[in-house]
Amino acid sequence: MDFDYDLFVIGGGSGGVRAARVAASKSGTRIGIAEESRYGGTCVIRGCVPKKLMVFASSYAPAMRQAVSYGWDVSTGAFDWPAFQINLEKELDRLEAVYRKLLKNSDVETFDLRATVTGPHEVCLADGRKLTSKIILIATGGVPSIPLIEGAEHVITSNEIFHLKKLPKRILIVGGGYIACEFAGILNGFGVDTHLWYRGPKVLRGFDEEARDVITQGMKERGVIITTETETTKIDKIEGGFVVADISGVEHTFDLVMYATGRRPNTQDLGLEEININLDGPGAVEVNNYSQTPIASVYAIGDVTDRVNLTPVAIREAMAFVETAFNGNPTPVDHSQIPSAVFTQPEYGMIGLSEDEAQKREPIEVYTTNFRPMNTAFIDEPNKVLMKLIVSQATRRVLGCHIVADGAGEMIQMAGIAVKMGATKEDFDKVCAVHPTMSEELVTMKSPIRKA
Repeated sequence: MDFDYDLFVIGGGSGGVRAARVAASKSGTRIGIAEESRYGGTCVIRGCVPKKLMVFASSYAPAMRQAVSYGWDVSTGAFDWPAFQINLEKELDRLEAVYRKLLKNSDVETFDLRATVTGPHEVCLADGRKLTSKIILIATGGVPSIPLIEGAEHVITSNEIFHLKKLPKRILIVGGGYIACEFAGILNGFGVDTHLWYRGPKVLRGFDEEARDVITQGMKERGVIITTETETTKIDKIEGGFVVADISGVEHTFDLVMYATGRRPNTQDLGLEEININLDGPGAVEVNNYSQTPIASVYAIGDVTDRVNLTPVAIREAMAFVETAFNGNPTPVDHSQIPSAVFTQPEYGMIGLSEDEAQKREPIEVYTTNFRPMNTAFIDEPNKVLMKLIVSQATRRVLGCHIVADGAGEMIQMAGIAVKMGATKEDFDKVCAVHPTMSEELVTMKSPIRKA
């Protein structure tokens, strides 16, 4: 059968674009890609990149306050949100243009339209055109998930937070995951009266318990008001804001309500179930170790599969997909020991197992230190740093590394190399410390705090 394309990708995010470009480098291939929104996807347009720029912007207020304590004559005014927003949009436009140029230079045909799957080798564009492809790749990512409560139509999500015409004076963020905690720190840094509500007993569920405690303490010290074991039951719109009822029936007034209660795979009305491709409960595409669905010609990568929802992972899955589907080299993706960072304030970097996860698997030793770093101890600020290594008693391998500190994301990338290579605690100990730094604590912790 003669197909219109050798590969057609649905979704123009980091994973989809990488797969299209790399597949197009193979001589004679015909590649198409459809994106209903903007090229770059969640990470570039409405996620990692704009969020990190907002983190940078929000960090200047405490930095200037600290500068005064160090002796600088500094005066600060209010944060100019419109000015920042103009520059942010320029940067996102630039990045999207880069993605488009990369596709164009790779001879990938682009369609700025929604596409659905209508057969094992067929996709249908929103304008009614039907195209055939030898292989179809689903890379549609994820979307925010909002619980069904009365008044939910009034809330915003992380998709809309970048496009506000003005900052609220008082905001409620509902959720306790990394997105909720990151934006709580950002908005608090911008001078917004920031409240975070979470239904569980402690924010950042699933992460290391000790790290969660240090982050929570740091958020509170910086001014975020965290209320746990509560939920919103109703949201009413009033003039100039919203009245929110909590689980006890108490009403609170906010200028804006943001929900950050998780994300779900973006598979709704994509046509996959109609061609007998399995979706799990939240809607994720079920694939094998090679990102292939039960329909041999259809693959899926990235957040839409709900395996490890990180942009670098989607890119690695894209590369493995091309090796498997186009180069005759079946290549699974290694989803173990992936370093990652949460850009809360304070920042959190981690790789490997949490203490709870590790002690359920085998006997461990825990090396940890919690201290005030030099830069804030000098001006008597309460900020705390956590450095933590989780070590196998049997093999001495470092099973987990956790850092809560400014720059933790940068540090964990380097520490992650050692952990991924299987470094032991003694390997860490052999490395000479870089002094004076926070990270030197990773190689100077000689005695375990506890064993489990």
